[in-house]
Amino acid sequence: MGNMADIKNSLAVGLGPALHPVAGNRTRAFRMIGDQVEGSKARSIGAGFKLFYYGVDSKRNGVGVVLKEFVRNVLEVKRVSDRVMSLKLEIEGVILNVVSGYAPQVGCELEEKERFCELDEVMESIPMGERVVIGADFNGHVGEGNTGDEEVMGKFGVKERNLEGQMVVDFAKRMDMGVVNTYFQKREEHRVTYKSGGRRTQVDYILCRRGNLKEISACKVVVGESVARQHRMVVCRTLIVCKKKRSKIEIEKKTKWWKLKNEECCEEFRQKLRQALGGQVVLPDDWETTAEVIRETGRKVLGVSSGRRKEDK
Repeated sequence: MGNMADIKNSLAVGLGPALHPVAGNRTRAFRMIGDQVEGSKARSIGAGFKLFYYGVDSKRNGVGVVLKEFVRNVLEVKRVSDRVMSLKLEIEGVILNVVSGYAPQVGCELEEKERFCELDEVMESIPMGERVVIGADFNGHVGEGNTGDEEVMGKFGVKERNLEGQMVVDFAKRMDMGVVNTYFQKREEHRVTYKSGGRRTQVDYILCRRGNLKEISACKVVVGESVARQHRMVVCRTLIVCKKKRSKIEIEKKTKWWKLKNEECCEEFRQKLRQALGGQVVLPDDWETTAEVIRETGRKVLGVSSGRRKEDK
């Protein structure tokens, strides 16, 4: 196996309730959506974007993922329910799982909230060596501050935590993930994901494995970047370091001329060369023929390098 070269892919990840991509979205992007989609299909929605979605009722629930550029990288689509779905992609040898989720709203029956454990099942089915990005409307507030929860979230949530927000934190701990939104210090306007009347809260979150948090370079709400009335789009930028094998070339085998520094080797070489030239003391006029005789004699008497393989630089 040869050494590997680092190839960095910059990805924009968007999370919001919109069914269509927002103008100005970065080209190397995917987007998780939730709420009010019906059907179980994949379809093009223009401008090179493709929507993978699942829903059973156009008036409630539904999840989806919008891709651009990475459409051909999709290896698998899992439509678990109208609240959870996932896509598995391969990008330059790196396996990336994109999970879209839509948690039950505050006030729903506890039984319905517990059924959202499908998200746990999806995570448990993904090998630890694969990348994961979850974009979900968790319908919960993780709140400001992170005392006691430093391993899974930062300090920059919004307002106070509620029961549903605690469920998000507990999920992150179970799955060894980080709540990406909370690690970036932004003005409250760029942290609030839901606005309705006088209510300003944070319910939409992007999560990734804790080991990949260092690859997230930014995360914020894009003010005005939405086609829905209440939810606002959350965007984060991540770098995926891909490993690309370098091609190999075979080194030309070289005669070990340096052995002529040894008197015994030098004398043996003279004798063998004289024999090869038919005992002539004066070299022939045909230099090309003579040079080839010298090279061949050198290879036989002095030996050649192994011609081992190495990586193309």
